[in-house]
Amino acid sequence: MDRPTVLPTPLEVQVKARPLPRHVGIIMDGNGRWAELRGQPRLEGHREGSVSVREVTRTARRVGVQALTLYAFSSQNWARPAEEVAGLMDLLREYLESERAEILDNGIRLNAIGEVEKLPRFVKDPLERLMADSAHNTGMVLTLALSYGGREELLRAARALAESVARGELDPARLEAHDLESRLWTFGLPPVDLVVRTSGELRISNFLLWQLAYAELCFTDALWPDFRTEEFLRCLSQYQGRERRFGLTSAQVNRDDTPQRAKA
Repeated sequence: MDRPTVLPTPLEVQVKARPLPRHVGIIMDGNGRWAELRGQPRLEGHREGSVSVREVTRTARRVGVQALTLYAFSSQNWARPAEEVAGLMDLLREYLESERAEILDNGIRLNAIGEVEKLPRFVKDPLERLMADSAHNTGMVLTLALSYGGREELLRAARALAESVARGELDPARLEAHDLESRLWTFGLPPVDLVVRTSGELRISNFLLWQLAYAELCFTDALWPDFRTEEFLRCLSQYQGRERRFGLTSAQVNRDDTPQRAKA
């Protein structure tokens, strides 16, 4: 069955008319609290949160965001109660199966970052299939951060860099930022312009530590299951109202001869 056409709200029209962040990362927080406030098991909050994943992904694709990265499961989440972890893995598998057609039909390329090898086979198999089947799609890159940690990513990249130096492939005295970036899980994705965190928490929680060096940060009190299209659009609008200076002054940013990076 075809989905009904979604008529854009005035806010969506406004957002689409202004420069968008190329790459948005979202720390999806508050599922457990959402459920507890309603006297429900925590897993029901995660289940309702998957609805937000679907809606925010659709909205990002519709307005023209190039890349969306969702912090779905952290390296530290493995330490949660075994029942909750098992439930999260089941929900992840359900998501990959239920959203397969929409991802493929809408030209979305699915990507995953993190220690994906730690995922159970019943999750890893449909994940790898959908990544392979969507590999040539060009509409938007949807990245799921799974068993992901920013410190873990940097450590792996540093090890790979050290191995290249040890083999004589790189001169340590001439290493540049690109040498490390090329060994990060996010290599090939657009620069992260905006990171959103839901649920009122004001911290990064080990997410994209290298990549958010110059990203704009948006914190919202909305719990993730309540974070839907309008809340996402408000975050995009907030980003669009900021001046991005990349260490320069306002006068430099507004000069015609300013490097393009400062105007991004």
